[in-house]
Amino acid sequence: MSETRRVAAVQMASGPQVQANLLEAGRLIAQAAAAGAGLVVLPENFALMGLHETDKVALREREGAGPIQEFLSQQAARHRIWLVGGTIPLEAASPGKVRAACLVFDARGRRAARYDKLHLFDVRVVDTGERYTESETIEPGDRTVVLDTPFGRLGLAVCYDLRFPELFRRLLDEGMELLAVPSAFTAVTGRAHWTTLVRARAIENLCYTIAAAQGGYHLSGRETHGDTMIVDPWGTILDHLPRGSGVVCADLDPGWLRATRRNFPTIEHRRLYCKLPSKCGTGAES
Repeated sequence: MSETRRVAAVQMASGPQVQANLLEAGRLIAQAAAAGAGLVVLPENFALMGLHETDKVALREREGAGPIQEFLSQQAARHRIWLVGGTIPLEAASPGKVRAACLVFDARGRRAARYDKLHLFDVRVVDTGERYTESETIEPGDRTVVLDTPFGRLGLAVCYDLRFPELFRRLLDEGMELLAVPSAFTAVTGRAHWTTLVRARAIENLCYTIAAAQGGYHLSGRETHGDTMIVDPWGTILDHLPRGSGVVCADLDPGWLRATRRNFPTIEHRRLYCKLPSKCGTGAES
């Protein structure tokens, strides 16, 4: 891991017009690069927050080709940054569905990784009566992704994934040192859980966490929570943006990360509880 490097997360309130969203994303990427960021993370659905859930199916792209992928590649190369492209709709096995793909491009504009969202948001928000069934239009991914970057070993997750700590233990076992989480939390669930979950993932895995969010009102009538933030391995929020479009930045200190993991070795202290005498799973009772 290279020594101190600046990273950024972008917050947007995307709408149903792809070109308008790409213009806004480009403006904010340029702002992040001008602030010295070498790694920039976009929010989930940055290119499209449609009026209907099926809108993304009509705009899905073939892997390796399409205007949204070209935009991400060009932006990374133009600003000489590593770019985590939120999520975009890519072709799935089913013609009526997409993969919610998080693509990473290096500073030359070459694709370095792809992660497809694993956990799908099929829930009812009791407080507002909102109902979400992502599985009707999204096909889940089937693998975890951690990749080498100039900023350290980068793990990828998306939005609802935050609620499943076992995923992040897998990423940790694959060498994760920093985590990117493009998201679009609802206003209600965000107020209740967003900050707690983001900080918890950073603390329990002793990693930097870059959580880029949608934040504001959308033409579909949906409201997203926002509060894009960057959190250090001790759980300290280094920068955040409560609402609206904008950019948050922070400097990673890999030397401090290594020292923290060495002096506070919770990662090494983990035990495989299900292998101990207990009522866990199908094991014998103690």
